[in-house]
Amino acid sequence: MRLSPTLPLGLSLRSAIFRCYAGDAMKRLSLLLLTLALSACAAPMATRQPAEPVTVGIIAINDFHGNLEPPRQSALLPDGKGDVLGLPAGGAAWLASAIDSVRDEYAHHLTVSAGDLVGASPITSSLFLDEPTIGVMNRIGLDYNAVGNHEFDSGLEELRRKLAGGCEQFTPREPCQVEQFKGAAFPFLAANVILKDGSTLFPATAIRSFGTGEREVTIGLIGMTLHGTGPLAPPDAVKDITFADEADTANALVPELKAQGADAIVLLIHQGGRTAGIPDPDGCEGLSADIRPILDRLDPRVDVVVSGHTHWAYVCDYARYNPDKPFLLTSAGLWGEMVTDITLQIDPATDRVVAKRAHNLIVQSEPYVAGRGPVDVDEAYPHFEPRPDVAAYVARYVDAAKDYSLRKVGQLGAGADKATGELQNTGGPLGNLIADAQLAATKTAGAQIAFTNPFGIRRSLHPSADGSVTFGDIYAVQPFNNDLMTLSYTGAQIKAVLEEGFDAEGPEQILAPSAGFSFTYDRSRPVGDRIVAMTLDGEPIDPAKTYRVTVNNFLSNGGDTFSGFAEGLNRTVGMSDIAALEAWLKPEPARVPPTERRYIDARPDLNPVRSTRPPGTNYR
Repeated sequence: MRLSPTLPLGLSLRSAIFRCYAGDAMKRLSLLLLTLALSACAAPMATRQPAEPVTVGIIAINDFHGNLEPPRQSALLPDGKGDVLGLPAGGAAWLASAIDSVRDEYAHHLTVSAGDLVGASPITSSLFLDEPTIGVMNRIGLDYNAVGNHEFDSGLEELRRKLAGGCEQFTPREPCQVEQFKGAAFPFLAANVILKDGSTLFPATAIRSFGTGEREVTIGLIGMTLHGTGPLAPPDAVKDITFADEADTANALVPELKAQGADAIVLLIHQGGRTAGIPDPDGCEGLSADIRPILDRLDPRVDVVVSGHTHWAYVCDYARYNPDKPFLLTSAGLWGEMVTDITLQIDPATDRVVAKRAHNLIVQSEPYVAGRGPVDVDEAYPHFEPRPDVAAYVARYVDAAKDYSLRKVGQLGAGADKATGELQNTGGPLGNLIADAQLAATKTAGAQIAFTNPFGIRRSLHPSADGSVTFGDIYAVQPFNNDLMTLSYTGAQIKAVLEEGFDAEGPEQILAPSAGFSFTYDRSRPVGDRIVAMTLDGEPIDPAKTYRVTVNNFLSNGGDTFSGFAEGLNRTVGMSDIAALEAWLKPEPARVPPTERRYIDARPDLNPVRSTRPPGTNYR
């Protein structure tokens, strides 16, 4: 038994014993010893301080989409003067350094991804079936990836190969072109991806503990894609899968994780939100979109929700919107341009989270020249150097892809921008260009009209100084390897498909038509009756007449919630979408992107409020 270092009345042990003997020695000594014994037992209890919380760092990314090289796109943040500041950001080697810098702040940490790690990737990754992206994440030290809709782009067997490794071929593209593919060193989570036998495609949850003894804390994770993955994936890839409701799935798993000892629960979900006003990676003003109804039904025992899919960056205290749901909600935007640094403080005595906070760190990398001029590094913000091992690994694949990516395919008389901001749900000049290319490529199949989906356009297309365009340039615009399909539709069916762009299924999306076709819409009318006029070469579309229409195979199967395209007849398979664009850019003199509006808004005053968003943002 340890005695208290301080005795009553400030007496030392020796002087206390001496005074006891001055009177009734034995009686007083017994009383003193009893007092000392009691104080020795009580003192540690009286002076014991509450245990310090255990801190765990969660380092999160989402929607990386195989962007191994800097995407030459600015990460946006407020400039403090009511405008937006753009910083050069991204690139796997810079991302690795940024993640390392965050990890250095924590004795305990996890690195996680909220889906779309692969798929819709630039040529350096997609040419090699995204094997180098998996290799990069192995080197970075990713701990878990929740599947997103793009993980299903190449089918289930190829997705399983990405996890397990090996060189078995499941797609037209040959695997293991550069190295023997070893697969992912981290698990995929897929809580709401249900196979025919009722099992999940990959594990639904994971548990990770940190510390030892009384200081041990445990993090439980749930990973899932969005319930609406089906229409966003190739139908053949998901025909035997059910995508369950997000909130119902998570709520059933929370008690299981708690029973396994989880002190904190982190949901990795490939669904997200949008904020209003000037982009603010650490803000949450005017949060909207599909994540909100999920959160409003989610078990409040979830502590952190790491989200994705909308390509929007934010940090939200969701209690501002629903006091009964005090979640910390985060998203790191897209393409590895940001990393979310999440701090959890857990009381090991009460087994609960006592504090949580987050910050989006911009992965400022190397300067570049955009269509509007140079984008330089800003020394007022952290600037990262590329991590040498990751840079060397990426360089192997950049070199292997050179023959494809640097091949000149044609020329362009001016840049063709992907629509952004308030027009991000339209095709813009680039959508016009793509639709024209697809119509020209399928004239022999009788095509009269072509449509392309704006959310399938990934980047703007800008020629080099001499006007030349490379295969890598056009591949960045359309990295899906879709084939063109020409089908027969009545005028009434064409109207019904255009109406689907204005219904309540998913975000509004106005299909980009080819030259000669135009349509007018009116949002003041009921859903299903908002297309008020359609013309082809100046003549009204006849509802009873049959027309030949070209779309990519994703749309022809009902993708992007345009289910009406699946009703087409007399299907003719054509060349790939990227081959059509290449052929369209061949002639001299160089084509100039068509800038006319091929759709007319009859009630522009009813435009839905849209937030400014980074270029390249889309939902597909």
